[in-house]
Amino acid sequence: MENLKAIACAEIERMSGDLRILSNEIWTHPELGMEETKAHNYLTGFLEERGLQVERSFKLKTAFRAVYGSADAGPNLAVMCEYDALPEIGHACGHNLIAEVGVAAGLGIMAAIKASPKAIGKVTILGTPAEEGYGGKIDLIKHGAFDDVDVAMMAHPFPSSDPTPVMLARETLVVSFHGRSSHAAAYPWEGVNALDAAVLCYQNIACLRQQIKPTWRIHAIFKKGGTKVNIIPEEAVLEVAVRAPTDAEYKQLRQKVVTCVEAAATATGCSMEYQTVDKPYSALVSNEILSRLYESNLASIHKDDGPSFRSGIYGSTDMGNVSRTVPSIHPHFYIGGIAVNHTRDFTIDAGYLILTITLLTLKAI
Repeated sequence: MENLKAIACAEIERMSGDLRILSNEIWTHPELGMEETKAHNYLTGFLEERGLQVERSFKLKTAFRAVYGSADAGPNLAVMCEYDALPEIGHACGHNLIAEVGVAAGLGIMAAIKASPKAIGKVTILGTPAEEGYGGKIDLIKHGAFDDVDVAMMAHPFPSSDPTPVMLARETLVVSFHGRSSHAAAYPWEGVNALDAAVLCYQNIACLRQQIKPTWRIHAIFKKGGTKVNIIPEEAVLEVAVRAPTDAEYKQLRQKVVTCVEAAATATGCSMEYQTVDKPYSALVSNEILSRLYESNLASIHKDDGPSFRSGIYGSTDMGNVSRTVPSIHPHFYIGGIAVNHTRDFTIDAGYLILTITLLTLKAI
C-alpha cells in the first residue's frame, strides 16, 4: 500500500505544472453556478487527454463524470471538483483550487490503480456544479450519480486547516409582506405599511439572536421596501438564511424564525407568505475513519496549518447532503495569508497559490 501511495504522490508531482495551469484557467474565467461552460469543457478535455473515460454534461449541463478502473475489483472512490464562482468577486471561495485538488487526487489514484499488480478498484472524478446556493450535488444525488459510489471526498481552501469542519444545515426563505398603498402625507391612515412589517420582522430576528445557541446562525437582507417615498409600501420582501449544526436543530430554529415573521404581520395588519428559494443543505457528517487518516497524513506532509479558526463553525455546503448518502469528508486546508472566504482578498490568494498541497485529498484514502 505504501508503494502505491508513493506512486500516486509521484504522479501528482509530475503533473504539478499542468495542474497549476488548470487552476489558473478556471480562476481567470470565473463563471456562476450552472453557467460553468468553460470550466466544464477545460476539465473534461484535460481528463480525457489523460486516459479517463469522460461523460460530459453528466446528469446536469455543466456536471461531468470521469472514471478509471473497475468497481468489480474494489471500492469506487469518488473525488469532487467544484468550479463555480461568486457574483462580482470571482473565485472568492477558491473553487478553482477545489477542482485542482480533486483532479490531482483522481490522477494520483489512477496511477496507483495502473501500478497495482491486481485490480483494486475504481476512481471517479465527479464535476459538481453550482455549490454556491443552487446545490448541484443535491440534483446529482436525486439523479443517482452516487448510487455506485463507496466513498466521496473533496477538500476546500480556507484560512486554516480543519479535518472535520462544522458545516451547517441551511435553508433560505424569501418572506413577503403585503399591505395597502396610500398617499403617505394626505391619507396615511388608509395605508397598511408592508415595510413596517419587514422592519419589525428584522428586529424580531435581531432580538431572537440573543436567545439562540452560539452555533446557530440567522442572517437577513431587505430585497424590496417600496417604490416611492410618498407611497406607503404595499409590498416588502426579506431574504432570511437559517443555519444550525444539525438538521434537527435547524428545524427548531426555522420555526422560531417563522414565529418572528408571523408576529410582524400580526402587529402591522399585513398578510405574509414565505417560501424556500433554494435546496436545503444538510449538515456535514464527516466520516470518522477517513477524517483520522486525512489528519494523520496532513501532519506528515503539511506542517503549517495556519491560525486556529476562532469559532470552528463555517458555512454550509451541498457536500453535507452527499455525506448523508455515502461516507464522506470535506476537510479545509490552509492556503496561506489571512484573507477569509467570500472576500476579494481571498480571490487573489486563490489565484496565486503555489501548488504545494494537492496531495491532501489523496492522503485521506
